[in-house]
Amino acid sequence: MEESSTIEQVYRGTFVHSTPQTPLLILEDALLGVNTHGKIAFIGEGKHVKRLSQDFKFSLSDVKQMAQHEFFMPGMVDTHIHAPQYSYAGTALDLPLLQWLNKYTFPVEARFEDLKFAQQIYNQVVKRTLRNGTTTACYFATIHTDASLLLGQIANDLGQRALVGKVCMDRNDSAKTYKETSQESQEETLRFIKELLEKKYPRVSPVVTPRFALYCTEPLLGQLGAIAKYNNIHIQSHIGETVDRMNVVKELFPDSKSYTDVYNKHNLLTDKTVMAHGCYLSDEELTLFRQTGASLAHSNKAMLYVAGGYSASMLDAVRRALETSKVLTIQNPGYKTLTFEEVFRLATLGGSQALSLDKQTGNFEVGKDFDALRVNVAAPGGPIDLIKDEHPKILLEKFLNLGDDRNIVEVFVAGKKVVPFTEKTQE
Repeated sequence: MEESSTIEQVYRGTFVHSTPQTPLLILEDALLGVNTHGKIAFIGEGKHVKRLSQDFKFSLSDVKQMAQHEFFMPGMVDTHIHAPQYSYAGTALDLPLLQWLNKYTFPVEARFEDLKFAQQIYNQVVKRTLRNGTTTACYFATIHTDASLLLGQIANDLGQRALVGKVCMDRNDSAKTYKETSQESQEETLRFIKELLEKKYPRVSPVVTPRFALYCTEPLLGQLGAIAKYNNIHIQSHIGETVDRMNVVKELFPDSKSYTDVYNKHNLLTDKTVMAHGCYLSDEELTLFRQTGASLAHSNKAMLYVAGGYSASMLDAVRRALETSKVLTIQNPGYKTLTFEEVFRLATLGGSQALSLDKQTGNFEVGKDFDALRVNVAAPGGPIDLIKDEHPKILLEKFLNLGDDRNIVEVFVAGKKVVPFTEKTQE
């Protein structure tokens, strides 16, 4: 057995995950081994533990048995987070978007020039999302390069898999003190990418981040598209958020056929692109997304409040997706409601596919990183009361609909336990 295949952890119990073909696979009394590189080395049946221990050279005494009401599921993937907005989460949800941006978003984001303030907020948001089971996060930061680099460092130090973007915006008349020139935005984006890549963080990468078309000039969009192509890195932005914004885009970019065409013309739609919202896109625009391989990150909660959502938990996004799907069915009985199994896949494997990270994470396939949540549905003091012994499918459904961070007893990213936090990460 080569050193690269040395088994470091072995777990026995119930595992639930998704594949592209099946939204929910339940593996009862399964055995999963993780090697020293944090990758899944094998998955087998518990009854074959002796043979597997001989094949993969681990001791039977090393096997960690899960409790009756526990299961492992893949870590959840949040494809769109505005990290600086965490500082005022849960406030001003009644305001229209532009008022919310001008009163809260831009004044607060301007404060991230202060690295001490940035350290406090970014440390909180990464810890909070990790505790809630988000093992992979795609972050918008602010226009400040050093603070954005700090977010990357914090994600790395706390063990979260992350895409981090320095926001670019050279056109914003409503916030005169919070914008850049095109030259500044281009130069600082290049510096951000260069310095973040030089850190060689194993699971933190830069993402080119035009805030959205309304706040970027055509020259800047073109420069950002070229930067992303040259460096072969991810791209994120917003699209089709509201009818008003759709109309303004038409005015600002009269030579483009659509909001989607604006990004496509500037090489910002690729198989490494994720665009937030996408509520008002035409069939032609959706076809363009399909042709380019770009993805949409849609939050029912964020769209309900137009501005940012109020929860740092992907479980809340799961529930809002189910609720919204049912509302659509009420409005149109011909609409097929999403199942909880499909929403489970969207929150795990689907998110990794949207970020083109599904070769590294998203489910429990041999060779992928062990990004996982150890869930105890009957956690003491938790929000779920179990009346009787339930099948694992029911346990998963109860967790998705009733659970919270108290049920997530351990979080792993690439085989490393990142929750509970260590004394070092508690600082």
